[in-house]
Amino acid sequence: MTKKKIKSIDDNFIMSPKYDFVFKYIFGNEKHKDLLIALLSDVLGVPEEEFEGIEIINSELLKDFKEDKKGILDVRVKTKVGKQIDVEIQILPTDYMAERTIFYWSKMYTSQIKPGDTYDKLKKCVTINIVDFKCTPLKRLYSSYHLTEDKTGFRLTDIIEVHFLEIPKLFDKDIERDENDPIVQWMEFLDAKSKGEMEMLAEKNKDIKKAYNLLQIISKDEKARMLYEARQAEISDQLTRIKSAEEKGIEKGIEKGIEKGANEKAIKVAEKMIIKGLSMDDIVEITELTVERLLEIKRNMVH
Repeated sequence: MTKKKIKSIDDNFIMSPKYDFVFKYIFGNEKHKDLLIALLSDVLGVPEEEFEGIEIINSELLKDFKEDKKGILDVRVKTKVGKQIDVEIQILPTDYMAERTIFYWSKMYTSQIKPGDTYDKLKKCVTINIVDFKCTPLKRLYSSYHLTEDKTGFRLTDIIEVHFLEIPKLFDKDIERDENDPIVQWMEFLDAKSKGEMEMLAEKNKDIKKAYNLLQIISKDEKARMLYEARQAEISDQLTRIKSAEEKGIEKGIEKGIEKGANEKAIKVAEKMIIKGLSMDDIVEITELTVERLLEIKRNMVH
């Protein structure tokens, strides 16, 4: 392979912003905090001015549980009025996503006070989950949740707010979208596979343009690329294991279903034979059911 061809391949290479350290480089860096502010403003639907003086906290929420092995990373911030926001990006699917979200939200919320403190010190906490799998049944690309009364929709308190951005739903033709919606554009950027896709989005959105420029910088860093390729391989291995486990589960389910179906059919045949007065030996031979099972079927027919 010629040097010219190698250079061509490198020129086309671009990292996916979905990967943990890449996402943190773009959105969790004090040097370009304006991108995080732009993302928060778009997702939460509030003016960027509300995030003036925002502080990026080195989050400890996930470290105790080694979530980084699952391709999960969170960027936690605190506003000047004390509100905390945790932005989490996750590649691998997780069971009980809603329960997990509330668990981590509660850790963020309760960590604000110490024993003896009064409840007025508790400030609003927001969780934004950007996931590379479907975790809600809603026909929506993104959704938000609050604590409301069932009948009237009255909001009991504003302290909790949870958002889900489900990237795979970008490919669901049944879900409506507005290509000018900045949230949709951010989701498309995070899922983009090539420079061409990113450049098209960069033309529409100035913040994505800056994010894309940063992405090009880190993509040219040799050490970062080695780390990226290692993370890619690790995530790919885990996805393969998940798929293999699912396929084995499906196969077992099919086998059980076939077995159950055959058993139900044998019972129906046995019932008809009992009604017609065939001998027990004949029914056993034809249906392959045990004598004990036939006697049980006969008793159930009487009742």
